[in-house]
Formats: sequence, C-alpha cells, structure tokens
Amino acid sequence: MSVLSAQNMTMRFGGLVAVQDVSLTVHAGEIFAVIGPNGAGKTTLFNAITGIYEPTAGVVRFSDKVVCVGCTPQTIVRMVATAIVAGVSSVVALNSQQLWSATIDANYQYLQPFPWWEAVGDFGRAITNLSLASGIVTALVGGLVGGAASLVLWWRSRRTPDLIARSGVARTFQNIRLFNELSLVQNVLVGMDHRMSAGFFSALLRLPTFFTERERFHAEALALLEFVGLADRAHFAAGSLPYGFRRRLEVARALAGKPKLILLDEPAAGMNPAEVVDLMALIRRVRDAGTTVVLIEHHMRLVMGVSDRILVLQYGKQIAEGTPAEIRGNPSCVEAYLGTENHG
Repeated sequence: MSVLSAQNMTMRFGGLVAVQDVSLTVHAGEIFAVIGPNGAGKTTLFNAITGIYEPTAGVVRFSDKVVCVGCTPQTIVRMVATAIVAGVSSVVALNSQQLWSATIDANYQYLQPFPWWEAVGDFGRAITNLSLASGIVTALVGGLVGGAASLVLWWRSRRTPDLIARSGVARTFQNIRLFNELSLVQNVLVGMDHRMSAGFFSALLRLPTFFTERERFHAEALALLEFVGLADRAHFAAGSLPYGFRRRLEVARALAGKPKLILLDEPAAGMNPAEVVDLMALIRRVRDAGTTVVLIEHHMRLVMGVSDRILVLQYGKQIAEGTPAEIRGNPSCVEAYLGTENHG
C-alpha cells in the first residue's frame, strides 16, 4: 500500500523551473530517501508535497487520497456574500460625494441628535436614483472582481499545511524551528495541538475534560521524549540544547501528531559522526514503530545505511530511483552527485 504518491510534480517560480515532472511512490513501512546536489529541488519538492507551495502541475496523494478542501455550500455562500459586499462597496466608493450630499448634508440642518433613520432612508433613495453606469454596472463589475478574488483565495487554500498535517503527514525543516523559550515537553505538546479536543471554554472554565486531556497528552509527550532519548531534559528550555539534541526534539514534535508519514529535511545537518550513528538508529526506530519515513539528506553513509529506496534529483529532474546498491552502481548518479571516489 502506498502512503505517498506524487505524479508528474512540477514547481515553477516565474521562469525558474525548480522541480520538473517528478514522480514517486512511497510504500508503508519504508524509509525512502531523496538525494541530489544543492539546488536540485529536494526541499521544494517537500514544500509542494506538504502544502507550503501549490504545485504548478501534478497530483499528490496520501494513502491514495487527494487531500484538499472541496467547494462546499458554505464556500459558495461566502463567495456570493463577498461578491455582494464588493459590488455595494464599489458603488459607494465611486459615488461617495453624491451619496454624502444626499445623506449627510441634506440632514445636517436638523437639530441634534442626528436623524439616523432619515439619513438611512435618503441613502437608499440616493442609491436607487443613481444612473445605470454608476449603479448597476459598477455593482456588477465590483461583484465580479470580489467573487473572482474569493474564488482565487479558496483555490489557493485548498491544500494547506495544517490540513495535510491533520491527514497524517508531519515534517521537519532544514532550519530548526523550535520554540526556544519553551521547555522540551511544551514543544512536543505544540505538535499535538490538532489532536486536542478541549477548547477555549474548557480551559477557561477549568472543566474536568481539560485536566484529563492535559494529563494524557503530557504523559504522551514525556513518552516521546523518552523515545528520542531526551526524557532526562524534559523540563529544560529548548534553546539550551546542543545542536544534535535539538534535531531529535524536532523529530519528537513531528511524531506528536501521530503521523502515518514523516518527512525529514536534512536531519543530520550539523551533526558529528557519533550523533549521525544515533540518528540512524532513531530513524529505524521511527519506522519500526509504524511511521513511514521520507528523508532528504546529503550524508551518504546515513542514506546508504538506512534507506530502502532512493530517488535522485538533478536540476529539478528525476534521474534515477532504486535501492542503495542500484544507486551506488548507477554511473549517472555517481557523476551527478556521489562523485567518483568511494564515499563509504
């Protein structure tokens, strides 16, 4: 069963094609690696898969499903309401001086308080007395522009990172993104946010459900820190951790959402050899615990040591895919990325 499949993925930024016609399939329980030189499009591919970018072309499926928000009746109502508001606003803006004179100036002669009801009536009559061009045509043009803008916003928000995270996909980033002032356990709890059901009022009123859920998730966070080897530092500030431990904490936070698939973007970056060995063991434990792993990595010993299959990119194009042994023996991969020497 495939956990992730991407067909003919293309990502363009103006005239720059960062990813071109890349396809991949990741099976459940697999460790799948994406490698390539700097600028090959690896992180861009991750961003397109996880909803940070909307792919220029191609389809992404998680567990054979396309994750996106459909055009529901509520969406249509919002678009229509936006079009109406935009149309009325356009009429008012274009005829502001005339409407002001008919509504405010005409009623200013009255004694205070200001006659709001009379002014509202005058405003309505002034609107109906507008010419065809100033009234109906302006309203139609403004409504079309507002409706089109609402449609574009909906289209661009169909695949958002939070929606994809809720579907069972988590990721880490090339640059570590932790809350340095929070403790390790609090950072992990942040990753559980979309799983929590106790809302604002439960917390405000201190209901029993709030305390029950907080204890349960706190225990889960401690268990995850134990899983990545950081339980003894659970209440330290994240900013006080050594670099390698910060990488582990990011993995724990990603796992906090109980994903089926985790994408790791250069998890070994900045690690010393001993930390890389520990990371390899951690990646295997993540896979053995039931989470499929896709990783981007430049450290060839790690890639060749843990991966079941490898995808190779060069200049945004897919040049090879296969087992570590097949990639190691592929002349085009050796020339493009691994070099001609023994990289162990």
